Amino acid sequence: MSDLTVGFLGAGRMASALAKGFLNAKLLEPSQLHASDVYPGARDGFSKDTGGTAHATNDLVVANAKVIFLSVKPDQVGEVLEGIKDKFTADHLLVSICAGITLATLESKLNPGARVVRVMPNTPALVGAAACGFSLGKAATGADAETVTKLLDSCGLAMMVKEKLLDAVTGVSGSGPAYVFLTIEAMSDGGVAAGLPRDVSTKLAAQTVMGAAKMVLETGMHPGALKDMVTSPGGTTIEAVHELEKAGIRAGFINAVRAASEKAAKMGEAK
Repeated sequence: MSDLTVGFLGAGRMASALAKGFLNAKLLEPSQLHASDVYPGARDGFSKDTGGTAHATNDLVVANAKVIFLSVKPDQVGEVLEGIKDKFTADHLLVSICAGITLATLESKLNPGARVVRVMPNTPALVGAAACGFSLGKAATGADAETVTKLLDSCGLAMMVKEKLLDAVTGVSGSGPAYVFLTIEAMSDGGVAAGLPRDVSTKLAAQTVMGAAKMVLETGMHPGALKDMVTSPGGTTIEAVHELEKAGIRAGFINAVRAASEKAAKMGEAK
């Protein structure tokens, strides 16, 4: 992607994390990265983390980059897009990672025909292990989808879905890290109750979650089949699974995903 230039409107932690993913995958060089932020500390941090160029104004990012990541707070989106509207051309692609801001809203703030993509990332992007869902706007092309997929895949996993499904993406992967952190904490608590030191228990729990996830992704097997491989007849694991089922863990996770999805939909309607 030697001819690609990428800019970030908002140079916070997520912008730096994505930029570092692009660099680590050798998709881009530091000279191809630009960012702007109202806070000097954020600009300095971006430059230090990525080697990219940080600007004090959004106009300079739009002038120097063709793929523009919108990474400001949701309540700043209107003002930021209004400010770049006259400089945003047919050669530009806007990629929004702003929670709850619909494609229709984004497109309405730019000139007709603007190419827009909406992304729902998650916080593991900060360690190069994101799970992202994204949707194309009316004018976005297949080539735009390929570009976004290649960029986001460098930071983890990217899946294209219809926009109406992004609320479900929020429920599964957007909010999902919190469910997993809670699971790791609970497993660690159990280990401590069984006699393990806290640091040992937490590391074992976290590594177990990571390893199990890797097995799902790399084998392509159904999670239920992988579970059955661990549950020997009359063994320790089936006893543990029985306790989890009695506690309603399966229904709890399903309800959590649905609740987060429904909340995301309501928040989107309110904007």
